[in-house]
Amino acid sequence: MTVSSATSAAASAASSSSSSSSTSASMGMSSTDFLNLLVSELQNQDPLNATSTTDFINQLTSYANFTEQQSTNASMTSLASSFSSLVTLNSVNYIGHTVEAKTNTAELTNGSATFGYSLTSATSNVAIAIQDSAGNTVWSGKGTGTAGSNTFTWNGQTTNGTQLSNGGKYTIQVTATDSAGNSLLSYTTMTGTVTGIDASGSTPSLLVNGVPVSAANIIGVTS
Repeated sequence: MTVSSATSAAASAASSSSSSSSTSASMGMSSTDFLNLLVSELQNQDPLNATSTTDFINQLTSYANFTEQQSTNASMTSLASSFSSLVTLNSVNYIGHTVEAKTNTAELTNGSATFGYSLTSATSNVAIAIQDSAGNTVWSGKGTGTAGSNTFTWNGQTTNGTQLSNGGKYTIQVTATDSAGNSLLSYTTMTGTVTGIDASGSTPSLLVNGVPVSAANIIGVTS
């Protein structure tokens, strides 16, 4: 391959859009590497068939797009890190407080677990089932059917009266229907004390009686 053909090929590759620049960034090329490539082209081009002004301008434009993409990526990474830190900082304020959060899972603590559920209208047809982590129903019975918020505190006992050990995570299943069989359940909740923060994921979660809960799902602080 002649020097002029190599230069032309390099110019064609460098004149791609910002999407190509993004690909180069993902392959580990830095802006310095990109600039060094342009300088090397100028130093080694065939003087009898030099890179055209248009091709050179295209390469410079590609370089500008490349550095802009790198700057944007760095800014987004910094912003995401700052946001995560802010969420963690705000979440610390919940530690030690009793909160109500939208979720259907609670940990059995001190022999009980407090759940809640919201109904769109009043009904007498409310059935509650408590399931263990394996999906087995350990307790079932009736619940209140007031329009709006309802509370159910489970005593940690199975339907036959066996007391279960603390520490297990249990899920509430609420079936509430009107006379036509239409569901009236809006959402379920659990109430517990925030004991810490789980920062292992991309967004920190509150540990409410040992259960990870997003701060966005907190709907009330009672103490």
